[in-house]
Amino acid sequence: MRIPTATYRIQFNSKFGFNEAKKIINYLDELGISDLYASPIFKARIGSTHGYDIVDPNQLNPELGTQEDFSTLVQQIKQHHMGWLQDIVPNHMAYDSQNQYLMDVLENGVNSVYANYFDIAWNNAIINGFGDSQQPVLAPLLGNFYGASLENGEIKLKYDQHGLSVNYYDLRFPIKLESYAIFLNYNIGKLSKILGRNNPIFVRLLGILYMVKHIPADVTPKERQDQVNFVKGLLWEIYTDNTNIQGFIDENLRIFNGEPGKPDTFNLLDNLLSEQFFRLAFWKVGAEEINYRRFFTINELISLNIENYQVFCHTHALAMKLVKENQITGLRIDHIDGLYNPSQYLQTLRQKTGDTYITVEKILHSGEDLPNHWSIQGTTGYDFLNYLNGIFCQTAKEKEFTQIYWNVTGFRTAYEQLAIDKKHLILERNLAGDVDNLTYILKKIASRHRYGNDFTINGLKRALAEVLTLFPIYRTYTNQNGILPADRRYIQDVIQQAKSHLPLLHHELNFIEKLLLLEYENSLTTEDQEQWLYFVMRLQQYTGPLMAKGVEDTALYVYNRFISLNEVGGNPDNFGISITDFHNFNQHRKNRWLHSMNTTSTHDTKRGEDIRARLNVLSEIPEEWQKQVYAFYEINRVHKTSVSKSLPMPDTNDEYQFYQMLIGAFPFFEHEYSDFCQRIQDYVLKAVREAKVYTAWLRPNATYEQALTKFVAAVLENSDQNQFLQEFLPFQKRVAYYGIFNSLSQTLLKITSPGVPDFYQGTDLWDFSMVDPDNRRPVDFQIRQSHLKVIKKQSQEDILKFVDELLATKEDSRIKLFVIVQALKARKENLTVFQQGDYLPLEAKGKYSDHIIAFARIHSNQTIITIAPRFFTSLIEPGEYPLDIQVWDDTYIHLPPAAPSLWQNTITQQTLYTDKTMLIGEALKHFPVALLKSHD
Repeated sequence: MRIPTATYRIQFNSKFGFNEAKKIINYLDELGISDLYASPIFKARIGSTHGYDIVDPNQLNPELGTQEDFSTLVQQIKQHHMGWLQDIVPNHMAYDSQNQYLMDVLENGVNSVYANYFDIAWNNAIINGFGDSQQPVLAPLLGNFYGASLENGEIKLKYDQHGLSVNYYDLRFPIKLESYAIFLNYNIGKLSKILGRNNPIFVRLLGILYMVKHIPADVTPKERQDQVNFVKGLLWEIYTDNTNIQGFIDENLRIFNGEPGKPDTFNLLDNLLSEQFFRLAFWKVGAEEINYRRFFTINELISLNIENYQVFCHTHALAMKLVKENQITGLRIDHIDGLYNPSQYLQTLRQKTGDTYITVEKILHSGEDLPNHWSIQGTTGYDFLNYLNGIFCQTAKEKEFTQIYWNVTGFRTAYEQLAIDKKHLILERNLAGDVDNLTYILKKIASRHRYGNDFTINGLKRALAEVLTLFPIYRTYTNQNGILPADRRYIQDVIQQAKSHLPLLHHELNFIEKLLLLEYENSLTTEDQEQWLYFVMRLQQYTGPLMAKGVEDTALYVYNRFISLNEVGGNPDNFGISITDFHNFNQHRKNRWLHSMNTTSTHDTKRGEDIRARLNVLSEIPEEWQKQVYAFYEINRVHKTSVSKSLPMPDTNDEYQFYQMLIGAFPFFEHEYSDFCQRIQDYVLKAVREAKVYTAWLRPNATYEQALTKFVAAVLENSDQNQFLQEFLPFQKRVAYYGIFNSLSQTLLKITSPGVPDFYQGTDLWDFSMVDPDNRRPVDFQIRQSHLKVIKKQSQEDILKFVDELLATKEDSRIKLFVIVQALKARKENLTVFQQGDYLPLEAKGKYSDHIIAFARIHSNQTIITIAPRFFTSLIEPGEYPLDIQVWDDTYIHLPPAAPSLWQNTITQQTLYTDKTMLIGEALKHFPVALLKSHD
């Protein structure tokens, strides 16, 4: 198996395709990257900026380049002995006209060749109470109510060589063949008078009508598709051959499309649409009436039945081909928790890919682990991100920060309760239809048992909603092989909590617990047991989306005590972690998930890694932060909009988050200021919509949003009279100064901890990106290539002189790139130590022992020690450097047993002599972090 040394994530799009990637391969190789880590490259919707809205997994995305462009890029990667880690999307595809598989389903219903591809109600393996198996697939894609869209003339019937279709702006849905009879019969008498009933063209049209009206019901999907294509071909032939037929069809189109202002003229089109295999609807309908599974709450992404082996083979054909040909050397699996049976999927994937590096996008709760039986290398690294970030947050200052938050904003809701409340909100507003569907299944099961026969739909729904919202993890993994011991404990704890919240629903909750624990009774038939298991496995698919939307995309934008901790997979209620916890986490990864990814930024993170590094400085200085915040509020009070005395806008909680983001994201250089002001405005608008308190994506509140953007613009006005900036800038620059050193330590720890270090595009320099789409902005690789060239050259000439220059010009980012270059070089040269070596925590002693994170990686007779400082505000003043004995005093670390006395600092290339202990001031004599290799 090829294990990456280090990965670099690229976000491909129409402006950065295969040819653009070719231009940076040499740079990545020189940087020390072993594997290009690619966002989805398969055919997505036209104009996709991320690639997750796939329309055909068996074609390369033409917007990224041609097959030749891709092959040339792969060849160039191989020439540099690099690999290709590919992000693939097994859970969903785009609900879009460009998705020809789905369009076939909408045209042919359950008789489509692809009817079992999508997770639609009629495909359920067990009849689950949803109703008629021919129920049309909901298409909640209209921008207004169906009736209004129809009578406004926005929905139009069209005809071309592909047949009849209903069109709504860019959407084009095919009309089922049976409906052609309605359309062609209209005014056919008039056509017969024009052509004559014996006219060969008219006879051919009648023949087409006959075939349409007599489509056999017992044909196979393939035979039906052949007949559909044959009939369409005949109709197009006479349409293009005869002007009378053309005029007849065009006139019918005009009549069916009605006249705005005359509602009755739309009856024909309305009747035609009413008998389709799809039902056009206002997009808000999807929240309450849904008969297909979506990706989270996104109507435009329809989920797949990837557990079906044929579906797996078809949708993975190209990816597996590229793996087999060694063009792709590793796989990153998107949203593993969305699958019906993740364990089965991974088993099939492993069988198909053999000895291939595989990681999964999986959010782990604190203390949670991946299922041990998964044959993968680990996660994409959110667990590492949150442990790493946590050690730079000063836990001892939690009470002060909580009190500041309470006093300034008045917000006192406990985070745990807030998360539950917001999950309830999402259930009620966004996932109500999905919960209804689960409840119908549950009711059907309950009605088959004497002790569940009296359970009402309402009672079961309330109990089920409570269970879903209380789950502390993304999902459990029960399947036909049973329930995992860890999952059993989660379920039992959740049921106990639910009983305390809903004392009148104990019986319903007891019943749900029996189901979730698969406590089958002897009287259950095989069919009953299958139905129980089906319900459990269905339920498991919804706890993840609920966690993502309720916590990640709602609660994390409301609970603003300290937003550095408000990250994907994080828990802002945990105010940092201890060094011991960090070491224990690393030790576990070394023992079990050695090749899991270490990330600090991704396309999904809420803020860039260097924003968090800056914000963590605040955790050290609550008194100063409080003083500054009160000053900010007082100065900017005049910029608020007052609708009433009780509610000046924006509210204090949104304002508090805004000031933190300003501290973290404010640019180093003045020429970036104008662009930053627009970016921060976009961020705060997204943040308040995600919070769903005063406004939301689904229900925008223009008054509040305008007040907010007006406030931000006034606060950031670039003028000498801006009192806020005069107060803010000195404090922000001080925090940013210390944040630089946090960033350097964070970077080194990522590279040297157990796991595969991953770099998100652009993070090789300072990364002050905000949440997407801000973090998908174009990356200036030219300046990175220029910086790298200088670093390589000057490091070979006089490295200590160059280090002094880097420290003096640290704002330009070269110092971060320098750490990456030197550490990755050491990693590559000592790969066995990092990929197989033991992990030994090193305890610091002395005056500043709590400021040092240190560990050794040991393999055979080779030892490499990482030293990364933290908590710089109590160590140095702005303008000073955390270097030498004068700063570190008597602080030292104990060396591993049998450690040598001679070491080389791979960052600065300096030699260090020791004797059982190592003085931090000696190790950090020239540079703020150290990576020490035992000297041969």
